[in-house]
Amino acid sequence: MKLNIEKKLYEQIGFNEKNLRLLEVYVSEVLKFNKKYNLIAKSTEKDIWNRHVLDSAQILRLIELKDNKSLADLGTGGGFPGLVLAIMNSNNNFHVKLYEKSKVKCQFLKEIIKKLNIRCRVFDNDYQSHIIDSDYIVCRAFKKLPELLRISREKIEKPHKLIVLKGKNAQAEIDNALRVCSFKYKLISSVTDEKSKILLVYAR
Repeated sequence: MKLNIEKKLYEQIGFNEKNLRLLEVYVSEVLKFNKKYNLIAKSTEKDIWNRHVLDSAQILRLIELKDNKSLADLGTGGGFPGLVLAIMNSNNNFHVKLYEKSKVKCQFLKEIIKKLNIRCRVFDNDYQSHIIDSDYIVCRAFKKLPELLRISREKIEKPHKLIVLKGKNAQAEIDNALRVCSFKYKLISSVTDEKSKILLVYAR
C-alpha cells in the first residue's frame, strides 16, 4: 500500500525523492506520537498513507505555489493537510500557516517542522485570536460547512479559495448550506475514496 501511494505522489502529484523521505519521517513521528496523544484516529493508523497523506497531498492539484501567496490550514491537528503541503512546497516566497488551538498538538507540529527543516509556521490558540489573510484556506474535519462559510465571509480579510475535504454527504451539506447563503463552488472527486469529495469555494 505504502509503495503504491508513494508512486502516486511521485507520478501524479509531483513529489520528489526528498519530499518522500521527509514524508516517511513525518509519518513515523505521527505514529509514534499517536501512541500517547490522538493526532489521528487509531483505526486509521494502518491506512495512514492513503487516509491522511495522499488525502492531504491531492489538494496540491488546486493550489498554485506562487510568490507572495500563502495557505492557511485551520484546525490542522497533527498537520493534515497543511504540513504535507509544506513538505511539497519548495518556494521560499509561498507561506504555509498552521492554525491549531491544542497546545500538545502545536508542540508536536513545532518539533516536526524543526526536525524536517521545512518552511511552515504554527499559530497556536483559537483561530479567532489571529488575523487570517491567506489566499488559500484549507480544512479537514474542522467545522461544519455553514460555520466554515461564515468564517470565510467574516474572518478572512482578502479574496481566497476555501478548500474543504468532505465525505460522501458533501452534496447534501452543500444543498443545505445554499438554503442559508449563496456561494460559487466546485465539487471534485477525491483520489483516495470514490465516495469522498473536495469542495472548492470561490470566496469574494
